[in-house]
Parts: sequence; C-alpha cells; structure tokens
Amino acid sequence: MAGIGRLSTKGSVLLLCDIQEKFRPTIFQFTNIVSNAARLLQACRILNIPQILTEQYPKGLGPTVPELGAEGLKPHTKTSFSMLTDSVESSLKSLGDPQQVILCGIEAQACIACTTYDLLERGMEVHIVADAVSSRSQTDRLFALSRLKQSGAFLTTTEGVLLQLVQDAKHPNFKEIQKLLAHPSPDTGLLAFFSSL
Repeated sequence: MAGIGRLSTKGSVLLLCDIQEKFRPTIFQFTNIVSNAARLLQACRILNIPQILTEQYPKGLGPTVPELGAEGLKPHTKTSFSMLTDSVESSLKSLGDPQQVILCGIEAQACIACTTYDLLERGMEVHIVADAVSSRSQTDRLFALSRLKQSGAFLTTTEGVLLQLVQDAKHPNFKEIQKLLAHPSPDTGLLAFFSSL
C-alpha cells in the first residue's frame, strides 16, 4: 500500500551501490555491510526481484568485491554520486519503471544520499537497508540516515526486508529465505542512531 512502506516483490528493484575493493579498509563495518548486502542479493534472486549494480570510478576504486556474490550482474560505471545515470535509468525503464527501491551500499552521505533524493523526487518509494549501508565515518553514516529519513525514505534492516517480502510462512520461497535468516544479522553499530533520537 502506497504511503506506509509495505514492500512487495512486484514492482521492486534492488540497487547495490558501489561496494568496491578500495573501500574495504576505510568503510566502517565493511565486512558486515557486505555480508548483509550479499544476503539481500541472494533473496532478490530467489524472489525474482531485479538487481542493479553500480561502480564508482572503478579505475580508481576497483571492482565490486567478490564476497558480494554479484557475478552475472553487469556493473553500471559512473562518476556521479547518484546511481541514476542514463544507463541505470534505461535499465529501470526496461524493468517497467518499478516504484519501490531497496537500496544498499556505500557511502551513506554521498552516493546513497544523492540516489535517494533523485528517487524521491521521481515519486518512488525508497527503502534504505540501514545495516547494509555505511560510510568511512560512523558520524557521517548516522547523520545521513537521519537526514534521509527526514526526506521521506524508509529505514529498514536486512532481516526486515526479507521477512516483508515473503510475509507468510506459506510463501513458496519461504524455506529458502529462512535459510538466509538462520544467523542473525551482525551488529553494525546502529544502536547509536536510535539512542540519538
């Protein structure tokens, strides 16, 4: 239902933003962020939700990290902070202009923020997976999430997305999704965000 942020497998797309090698040593909670993003990607494959992957200036920042498991996805290269390049826009059109976006990646105050603003201005519903989004600085990450929530994005978690997408233990793919939930998502330091509210 529009307005309340109920996710659906129909009309949704997963955007994976710039989860690249050169960010590995500098991004706060990088390993756990990638682990959560990888679970989102696996779930979207199981549920036939399309996925779009970008890489920011790969010549300088390197390729997408292998542990994301994004083999088979052709990255859209970019220099802009927003993921909504001409080639991504073209991909969205070919997917029938999905109206719900599940967004994860790097960095919260830069590419995640600019992408979110562009999507919201187009009237799309944006679900930012907070435990699959990070920055070099935890301060930038938490303030960016707070700012994006003020702008109208929905903040959620990896597990929250997975369970919303199936919504019922009778869902034909529930057992496959349940395997992805066998271990709780790692703590990525988001408690600080809620203690500041």
